[in-house]
Amino acid sequence: MSEIESLGLALKSFAGIDEKEFALSLPYWQKREYGKGEFYNEYKNVCKHLGFIVDGVFRTYYVNDETAEEKNVFFFSKNQVVVSYKSFVTQTPCNYYTQSLVDSSIVYIHINQLTQLYQQSHQWERFGRLVAETAFNIAMTRAEAFMFLTPEQRYLDLISSHPDIFNSVPLYHIASYLGIQGPSLSRIRKRMTGK
Repeated sequence: MSEIESLGLALKSFAGIDEKEFALSLPYWQKREYGKGEFYNEYKNVCKHLGFIVDGVFRTYYVNDETAEEKNVFFFSKNQVVVSYKSFVTQTPCNYYTQSLVDSSIVYIHINQLTQLYQQSHQWERFGRLVAETAFNIAMTRAEAFMFLTPEQRYLDLISSHPDIFNSVPLYHIASYLGIQGPSLSRIRKRMTGK
């Protein structure tokens, strides 16, 4: 299955975009390869593209001004959208970095072309609304996870959302995302495999 066919299936499943409406977008999608460590979007840049991950893993992180420590906020993996949501929707500078953790490939669309699609099609307009709702839901779920869930529960949620993440992402990145230290992650993994 080609990248565009995978994208078409994902958009149909996510927002009900049928073949006719998807065809409107075909001239706009472009493919891009990212090497490990390459940035999708950088701090203070405006995110102008919405990407669909064909293969690979990206992380969104910020750098603590006082300690210079990197804190992982989101992971994006195969068949998911990669975008700096707030920056993309508001077209304002981003407070985060989004970086490829492994060699990755995406197909992406520019905000101006997506805006044209919103004006041409109710299905694409619905897609835009669903992207905004999904971004809000992801951000709220992430914030609430730190208030209401144990590290073990956050670990299980991560595996549910990104089943192959341990095959490609270093453990220190996963520990940072979970808000714990490396040794704590090792203990959680050991307990979970023992169950």
